[in-house]
Amino acid sequence: MNLRKTRTASAAHGTTGTTGPTTHPPTEPAAPPPGGTTDGDRAARSGVSRRRLLGTAGAAGAAGLAVGAGGGLLAGTGDRTASGNPDVPGGTAPLSSVGATRLDFHGPHQPGILGPARAHGELLALDLLPGTGRGGAAALLRRWSRAAEAMMAGEAPDADNGVAGGTGPSGLAITFGFGHDFFDAVGLVDARPRALDPLPEFSADALDPERSGGHLWIQVEADDPTVVFHAVRTLQRAAADTARVRHRTAGFNRAPGAASGESGPRNLMGQIDGTNNLRPEQEDFADRVFVPADGDPAWMAGGSYVVVRRIRMLLDPWEEQPLETQERILGRRRADGAPLTGGGETTPVDLAAVDERGRPVIPADAHVRVSAPESNGGAAMLRRSYSYHDGFTGDGSPDAGLLFVCWQADPMLAFVPVQRKLDRGDALSAFIRHEASGLFAVPGGAEPGGYVGQRLLEG
Repeated sequence: MNLRKTRTASAAHGTTGTTGPTTHPPTEPAAPPPGGTTDGDRAARSGVSRRRLLGTAGAAGAAGLAVGAGGGLLAGTGDRTASGNPDVPGGTAPLSSVGATRLDFHGPHQPGILGPARAHGELLALDLLPGTGRGGAAALLRRWSRAAEAMMAGEAPDADNGVAGGTGPSGLAITFGFGHDFFDAVGLVDARPRALDPLPEFSADALDPERSGGHLWIQVEADDPTVVFHAVRTLQRAAADTARVRHRTAGFNRAPGAASGESGPRNLMGQIDGTNNLRPEQEDFADRVFVPADGDPAWMAGGSYVVVRRIRMLLDPWEEQPLETQERILGRRRADGAPLTGGGETTPVDLAAVDERGRPVIPADAHVRVSAPESNGGAAMLRRSYSYHDGFTGDGSPDAGLLFVCWQADPMLAFVPVQRKLDRGDALSAFIRHEASGLFAVPGGAEPGGYVGQRLLEG
């Protein structure tokens, strides 16, 4: 398939966007005629680009667009779609809102931090090849940024393999970060942030070093798995002479429009995940999540620090527990996510509540109590995680759990104190294993014509 590689000026430069957690049910695409193909299929075979197919979203697709996660928190519009496609004779079948959702690559923050996590995601860590140096790393980030900008706009990157031909961008977001040892590899040790110091050891950790750390980190997410694969493969090919993949994990969330009435997806223990998370409308949200403009180091302004933990859930023993026991371990009802102290999913947890015998309604070691900001000096982080399932172990138990991803302005003030408290007294610890870990500095967004990390590598 010959996908068009020429972009319009507006697509090349992008806009910054307002983001938020609100989503709307997608509009279903038109069904193909019985025994035939849609005009969209014919357009795809004739060489119409992913960018031009965006024009087929029309009023039906645009009506269901999700408010997305790219660009910036404070300005513009993050998700965009085009309407009408007069260049295609006879028109094409409209993309649903899922396929038409397009996020901005440029902005004060990188995409993939704000807004809900997409239905499909892959997390990769790479190590630079020996001798790459600062110049080689800068050239790689230029290639990656150029490819990410094109793919997020629904266009073909350089040397495209055609895998995503005929597919809309589907909310594709691509995020890049630097690990602790990256700065040694490129000779920029003095520029390494203090906040990137290695995380402390926790007693419950059983970390696999081969699946932890890395010089470079990439998060790729979209609402279509083919779009995710295409982006991952494109970035991996672009790094062939510069870096090798150290480890990779694929994750998933509930598909857009698959459920309603819950603020977050359910994890593999059956619990609603993400309740009581930080919200962009909170007054101190940006201060908690992003490095300020006058932060240290200066090249991290608008950036954030991400902690990634592969947490295996011991589902066989968990599912053997009575529902009442599960709910006391977590401090929430499974059916609706409401705290044991009553109300609905978003009702604040009353940690002071006691029952008729004077015992705490929320047990002292319940996960919701131990992890609450009130129990950790106000420490909180933006959680944006995925579930994963990598088959079964030798004894037949699922190798499945949570790809815990959290964002903060300083992990030593957010993730670390909360994890220390969990490590000492969380009833849930008996049913989980921390098997891999990573901490990465994620710079602010790239300027039009620039690339992620430019202020560091050219500063």
